[in-house]
Amino acid sequence: MDINILLFDEFEPLDVFGPAEVFLHAEKFNVQYFTLSNKRATTSYGLPIVDLLSDEEIDTSGVLLIPGGPGTRRLVNDKNFIEKLKILIDKSTYCLSVCTGSALLAMTTMLDQKRATSNKLAFNWVTSLNAKILWQRHARWTVDDKFYTSSGVSAGIDMSFAFLEHVTTRDFADNVARDIEYVRIRDSQSDPFS
Repeated sequence: MDINILLFDEFEPLDVFGPAEVFLHAEKFNVQYFTLSNKRATTSYGLPIVDLLSDEEIDTSGVLLIPGGPGTRRLVNDKNFIEKLKILIDKSTYCLSVCTGSALLAMTTMLDQKRATSNKLAFNWVTSLNAKILWQRHARWTVDDKFYTSSGVSAGIDMSFAFLEHVTTRDFADNVARDIEYVRIRDSQSDPFS
């Protein structure tokens, strides 16, 4: 199964590389990084990431992972980006978002009438973008249909383990957590930052 991680300028690195670490250690996924523009992106700290795939070079039927970061504040107003994202979400088997990546999901309207969460420091801004979503303030992550959304930054790692457990087994996910020396939060409602 492909894990297609969408990158854009000013994405939050841990939103991307925390979940990627989980999926790469699982050794059951093809993790790919792609953009919707010029095959390059920068992290929120200015580190350039080059030679990325384009959306035309990936199998869009896999898992789509959307990170957050300061770049989401610009992209929520980019109609072309949101339309392309909507098409990718529609084709994907699962869609995972970390932190303010849910702001981009909110703008597609594909989360309407579904449970979702986001970074608690940006929660008011994200929830103001779409009132038709059933926003969960007290959740580390949520699952609704094919959508997994997580709270801020490191919560994406716990969400990734929950997803890994869903598509494999609890024992398998626990073994991966042990391999990377990570202590999982298993309760999606256990969010010390809400």
